[in-house]
Amino acid sequence: MLNALSGVMRATAPSRSLGPDQLVIEPASPATTRRLRRRAIGVARFLADSLTATPRARERAVATIRGRRERLAAQPARTTKRRRLHRRHVLLRLTTDRAIPISVALVVLIAAGVSLAPAAAPVGAVQAEAAAADGVRITIGGGNGGPSEFDGLNADLLAAAGAPVDDGTLYKPVAVDTSVASSAGMLAHYTVRDGDTLTSIASRYGVSMLTVWWANHLTSKDSLKAGEDLIIPPVNGLVVTVKAGDTIDSLAAANKIAAADIVSVNKLTDTNLIVGQVLVLPGAKGAPMPTPKPTSAPQFGGGGGGTGPAPRYSGGAWAWPVVGGGNYISQYFHYGHYGVDIAADYGTPIVAPLAGHVIFAGWKSNGGGYQVWISLGNGLYTAQYHMSAVTVSAGQDVARGQRVGRIGMSGWASGPHCHFEVWVGSPWESGSYRVNPLRYY
Repeated sequence: MLNALSGVMRATAPSRSLGPDQLVIEPASPATTRRLRRRAIGVARFLADSLTATPRARERAVATIRGRRERLAAQPARTTKRRRLHRRHVLLRLTTDRAIPISVALVVLIAAGVSLAPAAAPVGAVQAEAAAADGVRITIGGGNGGPSEFDGLNADLLAAAGAPVDDGTLYKPVAVDTSVASSAGMLAHYTVRDGDTLTSIASRYGVSMLTVWWANHLTSKDSLKAGEDLIIPPVNGLVVTVKAGDTIDSLAAANKIAAADIVSVNKLTDTNLIVGQVLVLPGAKGAPMPTPKPTSAPQFGGGGGGTGPAPRYSGGAWAWPVVGGGNYISQYFHYGHYGVDIAADYGTPIVAPLAGHVIFAGWKSNGGGYQVWISLGNGLYTAQYHMSAVTVSAGQDVARGQRVGRIGMSGWASGPHCHFEVWVGSPWESGSYRVNPLRYY
């Protein structure tokens, strides 16, 4: 049986084909013959022991199986060698021309995957996992890694949306200071009272009458009413509201003042003006007051003029009604004009010519505007008109040369002056008349 198996193994030994119709069997080498013989003997013994029921046969079969297992454990299995050869074969095939299209496709797939993958977080940025664990990180106004690293549009969108970005940071917009630097808070307010005039109000605040006129856009200096609210600038000049196209330099040039004075008075820290901003222009001048031109000479109501005798007065020399240099008589006493007009600068003091008692002080709608009447005694009275300010009150006793008002243009007046009258009898009473005041000088 052993010989038969050996013959079969030799018959199945490797052969080499020399041609399509000739088969040559090469003789086996001695080493191959011995290996085949051992295998045949082992197989025969295993079959004999398996088919024989004696204990000795079973022991030999078990020993054979154990030996085979030990040999398999001691040396690599044939299957392992085959797998290695197969892998080498696959690697060799990948290097052929057929592997080039596959390689190109793999490169394209890898590039697409990289482009679709999320961008790597910048250095120092908080990662999404850390943000999820620690909560949303809030950044106000930017900073390192803040909105300044984005373009303006993206930063505005992030701030407007208030949504976290990829690294978990939530950008919140900073509250921008939109307040406009204005000088409106520098303006004082005054409520007009009975007897107030533009000049008296202006002198109270140390500014010119025209400054109050311009600031309140008045159309008539005699139109003040009790309870009216007036704006009083802090210095002489104009109050303007910035319009489109205005600049510090353009306002300074238009009003012939220094730009530095505008910045200083208004305490500006930013010279870029904003439409609607209120500014004070120190030293600037507006339009002059309109000069009313009456169609006829004012008669101040009824009353005679110059028809009676002028009583003598022995109480002393009379003081000139307007003090200071520069005043002059602009119109003398004549028919239809029963007094003298003494022209002077606006606001020049008007005084009492003699000591006496004030019987009226204030406004009258008789063409004389603000006026003061004084009783001198012995039936004589004086009246002074067109004042811009009244500084005494009815019932008050005044001394010679005491100020009773200021030069103005209230009532029917074509310029700043004092219309001065001397009455025999109480002014505007029946039977009273006026005489030429120059008789007493």
